[in-house]
Amino acid sequence: MNYSRQYLDETAATGSCEKEGLKQKAIHEFIQFLGIFLYLAFFFCAVSTYRMLLLNDFRDSYINYSFSVINAFVIAKVILIGEYKHLGKRLENKPLLVSSIYKAFLFGLLTFAFHIVEEGIKRVLHGEGAASAFLDIHIKVLLARSIVVFCTFVPLFAFRELRRVLGETRFNDLFFRQGKN
Repeated sequence: MNYSRQYLDETAATGSCEKEGLKQKAIHEFIQFLGIFLYLAFFFCAVSTYRMLLLNDFRDSYINYSFSVINAFVIAKVILIGEYKHLGKRLENKPLLVSSIYKAFLFGLLTFAFHIVEEGIKRVLHGEGAASAFLDIHIKVLLARSIVVFCTFVPLFAFRELRRVLGETRFNDLFFRQGKN
């Protein structure tokens, strides 16, 4: 086949635009992930500090902080996957408070389910049988964790909803740029 020079130039340009668009999207997604991760890591480390101070137990502080950071990493990824799958879009036409609380609750449930699976896997890895691993999970601890996660998610999703409504550029200008006099 004999293609014209113009067709080849257009095809090359389109391919490079697609690569550039993919690169921009990857950078944007990474920045979104990093923002959620840092927010969650801050709160989860604060809760770990509170727990250690309350119990006056500082023996394994590095382990507590490590788990806080790992949980923030995983939950940030779970949030992005949930948003990619349009989880919580149903109430986006409602007031921001309603959609923020709805998303916080929905993603809190998703996180709760993730924690149940995580605890089950930990117990299986430590030699327990699969059936007994899920039966022996301390549901009160998971519920308490879920309440903290929900309370952490409310402002997170309020800001994400505000950004959705205002637009990313305007939101960033309001929060991260110095105002003009």
